[in-house]
This record gives sequence, structure tokens and C-alpha cells, in this order.
Amino acid sequence: MNYDCLIVDDERELAESTSEYFNLFDVRTAYVTSAEECRAFLRENSVSLLLLDINLDETSGFQLCKELRQETGIPILFISARTSEDDVLVALEIGGDDYIHKPYTLRVLLAKVKAVLKRWSKDTPEPEREGWTAGPVRIDPDLQKATLNGEPLKLKTMEFKLLSYLVQNKNRVIPKEELFASVWGDVFAGDGTLNVHIRHLREKIEQNPNEPAHIRTVWGIGYVFEERAACSAN
Repeated sequence: MNYDCLIVDDERELAESTSEYFNLFDVRTAYVTSAEECRAFLRENSVSLLLLDINLDETSGFQLCKELRQETGIPILFISARTSEDDVLVALEIGGDDYIHKPYTLRVLLAKVKAVLKRWSKDTPEPEREGWTAGPVRIDPDLQKATLNGEPLKLKTMEFKLLSYLVQNKNRVIPKEELFASVWGDVFAGDGTLNVHIRHLREKIEQNPNEPAHIRTVWGIGYVFEERAACSAN
């Protein structure tokens, strides 16, 4: 079966109530309470988005995320009561697309999930279907792929979304607030989330990530993708 969202959380009552709430608003959702149940569910069903808790009984959500990232590029949003900045950074480093603190408000969480599903649904119309190019980078929205000097770039979900927005708006300084709203669908997303994704993109497209030629920081404002000479993948 096809589901919009799968919740992986060992707090059964919370997972069940969240699932029921999402289904009331036509976001087809199921829940499981362990990593093994998640693996079994994904073998039998397709899912567009994962809500993943860090603390699972037999393993950690971090480990499960790393495992799933070998097989799928679907958005993974961590949900956790852990508020350490280190936890947030680890979650993003290993392939998470966002980090949502518990306790969460169902209405706000639903809005976040809907925003991600809308942006990444294959049925959502894309403007300018021919794609976008800036310097050595080309974005193909139909195939949801990016290339660097003609070679495929291996990008996670939010990395692709962020790079696409930067390329579409090449040579324009984009405020951080605009990136939060347009890429994450959340004007309250944190600087740490954005900084980690920017660093990952630089490592993948810049000859020297410490002295980027394309993805430039404009201090106190945001970022700009400058269209310059070609660069090579690392």
C-alpha cells in the first residue's frame, strides 16, 4: 500500500494519536514502534515521508536513519525530546532533513509534514520543467537530479531542494529567512540546520569547500550562488 507518512516511535500512544490526527486531514499515515517493525513495513509498503524518533527500544533512530539512507532518499524528519545541539547536528549529518522537538503541537507538525509532501510529491507541478543551470551545476526537476560538470551529484532530499533554490536564484543574495520558508516551509527553522546543509553542498560541488567559489556567505544576510567557472567534484 502507499502511505504519505510513517511514524516510527516507541511511545505507542503518542504515535497512535499522531497517526489518527494526520489521517483525519487526509495524510495517509501509519505507525510502528520499533526499528524491526519499520523495516518490515517498508518491505511491504511505499512511504513518502518518515517521522523518526531517536530513542527506540532496541536501537537508535540515528542507526536506523543511516541504514535507510543506503536504500531511500525520502524525507526523514526526526522527532525527539532530546534538545542537545549535538543531537540535532548528528541527525542532519547522517541524512535527516529536519529535527522537531517534543512535545510537538499536532497542528504545527501536520503543517510541516504537508509542506514537505507538497514540495516532494511527484504529482506536484514544477515551474520551468526544462530545469535550471548555474555555472557547472544543472538541476533536472523532472528526474529530481542534479549534475556537476555533467556528472551526477549524490544529494539527500533537502540538499537537492536547497541547491535547486540557490541555482534558480543564482547571483541573488537570498536571506536566510527566505531559505527557511521556501526550502523547509518553516520560517522558524534553525541556523544550525541551514549551516549543515550548506556545508554538505560545498563539500560536494566546491574545489575548496573552505574557500567556496559558488555558494558564498553574505554575513548577516544569507547566501548567494555565484555563477563562475566550472568546478570539479570532490
